[in-house]
Amino acid sequence: MPQKIIQAKKIFVIAAVLLIALNLYVFITAYPETYTPSPGITTSGSILAKDFSAYYVGAWRLWHNPPQIYHFGALGGTEPVTPPYPQAYKYLPSFLLIVSPLLTLNYQQALTAFDVVQFLFLPIMAYLIYNLVGSKHIIIGLLVMVIALLLPFPIGQWGLFPSYYWQWGEGQAKVFLTFLLLLSFYFGSKGKPVLSGVALALGFFDVRFGLLAIPLFVMYNRKNLKTAAASAIGSLAVSNIMLLYPGIGGGFVTMVFGSGITTPIYYYALIPFLTLMALIVANFKELVAALDYKGAFVSFTSTKQQAK
Repeated sequence: MPQKIIQAKKIFVIAAVLLIALNLYVFITAYPETYTPSPGITTSGSILAKDFSAYYVGAWRLWHNPPQIYHFGALGGTEPVTPPYPQAYKYLPSFLLIVSPLLTLNYQQALTAFDVVQFLFLPIMAYLIYNLVGSKHIIIGLLVMVIALLLPFPIGQWGLFPSYYWQWGEGQAKVFLTFLLLLSFYFGSKGKPVLSGVALALGFFDVRFGLLAIPLFVMYNRKNLKTAAASAIGSLAVSNIMLLYPGIGGGFVTMVFGSGITTPIYYYALIPFLTLMALIVANFKELVAALDYKGAFVSFTSTKQQAK
């Protein structure tokens, strides 16, 4: 292996260790926030349960009261209590299947476990990023890694890393989402289109970022695009089959055209958003080539005419 590549690997490893260590500090700083209902980063000033409450209560409703998954507010009865009331669930129902094992824990334990599991994804994300952009200039690779693993963004009272502070403090799912999308691109780059499609479908639970990921998905799967697309569409349909259950599909549509389309890009949402944008910029030439359907059509037409 050339010495230059070995040195680049060492730099990436050192950078990843430092970034994750800093993120651990952010995690520890944000941990007390998980216990305290607060206005969070909303502008209304209302005291709210943590964002994780939407996932936890939504998962419970999936198994006990499916038509009410997208109902905003507490329903009482035997459903979990997350004072003052649970946040609204705004994702595809497939995500609730992933969260469901956490129902074996109480709410606070489940939130902490969800944060810890996501934190453990960070070294894997560093590995995926290295494989996706390691062949680029080292500065490009390091910038993508900094954005994905720490995202420095100095803003007032929340210090240098507000995105990750609120990711951990709210029990948000944006690290898990970013991990799934990176995993999809990695599988595509390794010639495994079926797995790439499954990972994209799982990461499509937040539709906004699933749509944003499509150009990169096409690029990384350009050699096996039909298989990858079939896998993604099939997996997305199967994992969200519960939308056909009475009340769930209608609740999802009502949510999308109600509170869904007005949901702003909060600080934690910048983690997947800026990671995807950084990858798009880093692979701009490859993206243009992969998405150049006009050029492909001209080439195909020219070949066909020559054959005649």
